[in-house]
Amino acid sequence: MESQPLSKPSAADLAPSPQPEQLDSIKAQLDLILLALESLVGLGSEAMLEAAKQLGLQDLMSDRVTLWRLRQASPLRKGQGRKKLDVDEARGLVLVSIHLAQQYQSNIRKAVTLLETATAQNKPPHRIGLLGDYLDTFSNFYAERMTADDIPTTEHLRDLALKLLVDLLFYSQSGGTRRLWLALLERAR
Repeated sequence: MESQPLSKPSAADLAPSPQPEQLDSIKAQLDLILLALESLVGLGSEAMLEAAKQLGLQDLMSDRVTLWRLRQASPLRKGQGRKKLDVDEARGLVLVSIHLAQQYQSNIRKAVTLLETATAQNKPPHRIGLLGDYLDTFSNFYAERMTADDIPTTEHLRDLALKLLVDLLFYSQSGGTRRLWLALLERAR
């Protein structure tokens, strides 16, 4: 595990509240952020549940089934019986995402540095070991978990994965909780 964050993500950074019609977009965006984290550092539901416990969010994410239902709330996901995500659950997922991004900041930073180097040298990112593994894992997870109607082209999926990687670097830094929350609200307009 990587170095601990300087401070825990705070619910105080999660204002203003989204409009009900924004929640579908927020659900999808949060699921993609967690998918990027899973793909890069190989964490699973246990790490997410442990982060929820450390943040005092056990009431929102008490077990794997509850977490799975929250993740299934994404409109991009395969499966039936999607649960509606409420504002408190969205805030909880933001706090967990930021907590994990802070824990794995050095992994994220290393991957972004490799991406910058590959770009500067005009090399395809998938030819760089860590980035290739990340892109493959992200693409595989996306294909396994998301509806067939929503699977983008290989190039679009690669661009999405790389954008999420860079976003994770920003979210892993000081002020990341507020930065992510405002980005979610802005993108949901």
